[in-house]
Order: sequence, then C-alpha cells, then structure tokens
Amino acid sequence: MPCGECTACCTASQFVHIGPDERDALSVIPPEVLFPAPGFPAGHVLMGYDDQGCCPMFDGNGCSIYEHRPRTCRTYDCRVFAATAVVPEDPEIAARVTRWRFDYGTDEALRTQEHLKQRAAADDDSNQTRRAVKAVSG
Repeated sequence: MPCGECTACCTASQFVHIGPDERDALSVIPPEVLFPAPGFPAGHVLMGYDDQGCCPMFDGNGCSIYEHRPRTCRTYDCRVFAATAVVPEDPEIAARVTRWRFDYGTDEALRTQEHLKQRAAADDDSNQTRRAVKAVSG
C-alpha cells in the first residue's frame, strides 16, 4: 500500500485485530492495550485506541512498531473505498480516498469497477468498511 506520509488509519479510532499466530506483533505490544476479540476463538485480541483516537503504537509521526505491526495493519488498503465509491466514516481517511485515481487499461477494467460500485451501493450494511470489503471480495 503506497501510504507515503499518510497516517489516517493510525488516527481513525479503529480497532486492530491480532491473531494468536502473530507472535512477532504480540511480543512488542503492551498487553494492557489488548483485550479479547468478541466473536473470535480464544487467543484472538483487539488493540484499541487512545483518547484522541490514535493507535497506542502511533508515536505522532508513524508506527513505533512498523517492522512488527499486526497483519491487519500490513494488509489495510484504503483504496477499497475509492474502488467501491463507499465513503468511510473517518474524515481523514475519506480525504485520502478522494485523492485516489484509477487508470483503466481496458473497457473491462472500467466495467469491473462500475460493478464493484453497484454491489457496494446495493448492500445495506451500515458499516462502510465491511460494505466496501464485501463488494470487492464477494
């Protein structure tokens, strides 16, 4: 994900899921910022955010554990919102999303994106992230 200097997802009051197999991340994250992940088997945890909505591993400039960050952080891609025309709740992420531009090498590629937008628009899920992800994965 070409984030550059963008840290919007780090400051967007998001919970970060961490699986029990992510030993590297779990070894550097203080246990006091983790809690059991509801609806997941034992060993799955969530990392919350601070009073300002920032990830507790965000140091003001970026991720303090970048080389050890959880899988959720490694795979997060805000372009899913732009691809599906879903507006994320967080204003900083929404601002970032409006800057994405796609190049369509073929008419088929353009039709594919239009199909993704239609799928997302037809979904009544109130969670924007879930709606965008379902549109591209389903």
